[in-house]
Amino acid sequence: MTKVTLSYNLLRPLGAGDLDAVARVHATYGMARVQLAPTLDRITVDYDASRLMKKDVEAVLARHGIPIQISAAV
Repeated sequence: MTKVTLSYNLLRPLGAGDLDAVARVHATYGMARVQLAPTLDRITVDYDASRLMKKDVEAVLARHGIPIQISAAV
C-alpha cells in the first residue's frame, strides 16, 4: 500500500447534509481516511495510490457531492 494524502479547499462550507456524503466516501475501495477541517472549509483525503489515482479520488469526491476546488495543472 502506498499511502498518499491530498488536501482540497472546499467551494463552500459543508452543511449537515454533506456530512453523510463524506461518510459514504469511506466505502470506496482504496480510500483510507477523509478528514474535515474544524472550519468545514477544507478536506484532507488519505488514499491507497496502488489502487487509485488522484483523478479517481477527485471523481469519488465529486460523485458524492463534495464541492472540492481542483487547482489547474501548471
